[in-house]
Parts: sequence; C-alpha cells; structure tokens
Amino acid sequence: MTEHFDLLVIGAGSAGCVVASRMSENPSLRVGLLDAGDMPVDPDIGNPLKWPALQGRSYDWKYRTVPQVHTAGRVHEWPRGRLVGGSSCLNALAHVRGQRRDFDSWAEAGGPAWSYDGLLPGFVRSESALQVYLPGDEVSPVARCYMAAGNLLGVPVLGNHNSGELLGTAPNALTMRKGRRVSAADAYLSPDVLARRNLVLLTGREAEQLTFARSRVTGAVVGAEGIAITADRTVLCAGAVATPLLLMRSGIGDPAVLAGAGIDCRHDLRGVGANLQDHLLALGNVYRARMPVPPSRLQHSESLMYLDHADWRKTAGRPDIVLACVMAPSVSEQFSAPAYGTAFTILAGVTHPTSRGTIKPSGQGRGHPPLIDPHYLETGHDRAMMREAMKAARRVGASAALDLWREDEIHPGASVTSDADLDRFLARAVCTHHHPAGTCRMGRDELAVVDGALTVRGLEALFVVDASVMPSLPSGPINAAVAAIAETWAAMN
Repeated sequence: MTEHFDLLVIGAGSAGCVVASRMSENPSLRVGLLDAGDMPVDPDIGNPLKWPALQGRSYDWKYRTVPQVHTAGRVHEWPRGRLVGGSSCLNALAHVRGQRRDFDSWAEAGGPAWSYDGLLPGFVRSESALQVYLPGDEVSPVARCYMAAGNLLGVPVLGNHNSGELLGTAPNALTMRKGRRVSAADAYLSPDVLARRNLVLLTGREAEQLTFARSRVTGAVVGAEGIAITADRTVLCAGAVATPLLLMRSGIGDPAVLAGAGIDCRHDLRGVGANLQDHLLALGNVYRARMPVPPSRLQHSESLMYLDHADWRKTAGRPDIVLACVMAPSVSEQFSAPAYGTAFTILAGVTHPTSRGTIKPSGQGRGHPPLIDPHYLETGHDRAMMREAMKAARRVGASAALDLWREDEIHPGASVTSDADLDRFLARAVCTHHHPAGTCRMGRDELAVVDGALTVRGLEALFVVDASVMPSLPSGPINAAVAAIAETWAAMN
C-alpha cells in the first residue's frame, strides 16, 4: 500500500528536522520525514571534542571533489552527515548568524522575508531550540591570548558574534549544552516530538526520484525496491549536494548536463547544480608551543576573528577574511602535524569567495557518485584574499600577546616569505570549511531554481528548504542560517 502524507520532507538534517518538527505542530497535517541514514547511536557524536574523528565513519556520505586545478591538483574530502540530524551531528558546533549585509542579496533574490530582519525571528527561535551556548571560563588560555593579540592590533572586542555586527573577535557561540553537542535532531526531534501521531520518521530510505502528475510533484520513489510515497507537498531538505542530485535524477535541470549522465530532461531548469559555493580554510599557521597546550574544554576551535583586511579597526560592515584559533596542530593531508599538546594553530579563510562551481550526476541512479567541482581558488580575488588571510594569521601569531605560548612557526615556516611561496603553500594547505551552498539558488532570473516562497520554478507542490537555496554565502559557518531558513519557511506555511 502506498503511504501518503500531506507533507513529505526529504532529508532529516539541519533543515529537515526543523521543518518536520514545526510543521507537525499542526495536528491536522500528516508529515513524513525521510532520511537515507539512521538515528545517531555513536556516543562520540555527542562529545564536542570528537568531531574531527567523526569524518569517514559509516554515517558520513564521504563525498569527494574532482581534482582542483588551483589547489595543486588535489582531491578534497567532503564529509556530510548521513544520519538523522545530518551534518549538525558532524560539524564543529560554531553558531554564527552572519553579518547583516550578508542577507541583502537574499532579500533582493526572494523578498524581505530573507533579509536579516526578516530572518531574525527564525534565528531567535532556532537558538532557543538549540540552546546556543556562549562559553565563559572554559575558554583556553591560548585562545584568550590570541584574542588579546587581535585586540592589541586594533581588532574590536565583541561579546558575541551574533549581535548583527561581526567585525572583531569573541569566543565562539556553540550548539552545546552541559558539555554535550546539541544537533538538529536533539533540538527538534525529541521523544515527545517523535511521539506525535501525525509525524512519521522513515529512516534508512533514500529517495531515488521524484514522481509527477504533469507539472505537479506527487512524492518520491524510495530505495532499490522502488516504493512509492505520495504527498500533497514535497520539501527537499537534503542539502547542497543531495538536493540538486535528486532534482537532476528526476529529470529537472540543464538538458546538456542531464544528457551527459544519460538522464532525460523533464523540466528545463539550468541553474540546478550550478552556483556552488564553499568556504575554504588554510590548515594552517601552526606554532610550536613553549609549554604544553592544555586540552580544549570546548571543541578545539574556540575563537573566530572576523576582519576587513584593509582596516582591522573597523567595527561595522562585512568582513572579507576570517581567522580561527585551534588548540591543536591543524594541517592538511599534505603536511605532517606535530604531536597534540605541543602546538596550536591559527586557521585563515575568505568569507565571501567569488569562485563558483558545479555539482553534476555521473549517472542515472543514486548509486552513481556526484561530480563535485567547487572551482576552488579559481578567481584572482579568492587567491589574493586567501593570501591576505594567511598574512593576517601570521601577524596575529607574531604578536607580543602570544609570546607566552609561541616558540616558533612550524607552518608555513620561516622559508616561506614571498607571495609566490605563500601561494604555493596555500594551494597545498586549503581545505573545505564544510559550508557547501547555493546549488538551487533563490532568485528572480531564469537561472534561479526557487522563488521567494522556495517553490521550484515551473513546478507545483515542490519546495527546497536547505543551504542550496542561498544566493550567496553568509560570512561565517552556515548551520545557523540553514536553521533560520527552515524556521522562516515553516512560519510562512
């Protein structure tokens, strides 16, 4: 017998948990929540210090990019959560709304609901559910010296990264409670929520294709068995990789891209899978410590520093680079790391990259891996800003405020002095900051995939509610904005 829902939510990650929970508050709606993974059972997920070790486990999709021309031909690992709670179970817990101006382009694309002020109620609701925590005495003495180094160099002191302005330094606000991770599943799918008679959680089931009645989406075919699930409305919350892939497997996308994968085009929508964006971090500016670095009492990466590279004293406006202080040696796969406890790291990144990539299917079915090409460091802007970010990290690292902890610089190292040397180092050092977005962009033009209501253009009863709708990246980690998008869409519906 075919299962039918008023609302079918595909993907139980950071957005899907929110949508299913909020929409099922209406007892007259029967809501189905579908995920390819299972409920989280690994105890390491709840331990904030274990997050780097979660990548590559059975509940990671283990995506990989194609070789990247501007990062020394490297293939980059792209971990994403394949379990209820999605990547909120794997991430580094930092909760950053973004800077007000980050959302101007969103409002232009979709209307005032997607401005900072329009999203603010969604941010507030999600932060209440997630019980976002601002650390106090637990902040490492190394991180305190790092923040003092920034302040000594003119960087503003922020009490919190989530006040609307972002330029400056502060301890990271974290999605943790009583020393434990709070994932989207923890926050939104409590036992009381899952006990609702009108909410059905279907785990271990991946959507193969969407189903149609002319231009109306009627649900999805699930798993190798081809089980049909029908719905009055279908909401895709599978994320910036899986959502465009499901659309393309269903014949929705650029005809030329679909033909390359052997897929017939049902609905010509050429923006699907385009506009891929991601933040990069250089791993990293590593310093040998003068004395043992105490273990982090939080989640290793304890303080972000957002800067205008040309004027570190600015207190308002959008940052263009970001630094992060990590209580551990952090390097890419290209370098050797010193022993834990003997070093600390300043990571460096670009907040608003201009490189744009693509996600394409390699074949007709869900068993075919995606072709992920983020075009990392393709633009001169991104290469120049990454260089400026690493120079900023080294400037902070050399500050007198870190004399107590800094013995010497291990990476990039004293021999790396010229811009050309630094560029060669960065090509080998940069890694994903785990913020893929933009592949089903919201907008008003012909390449936009969804409109301001997050309805897929040209189709009925199909919505996208996840990071893929972002026209552009916010300045910081995107999980906070994903939750706010989902809260905002649920409030509109």
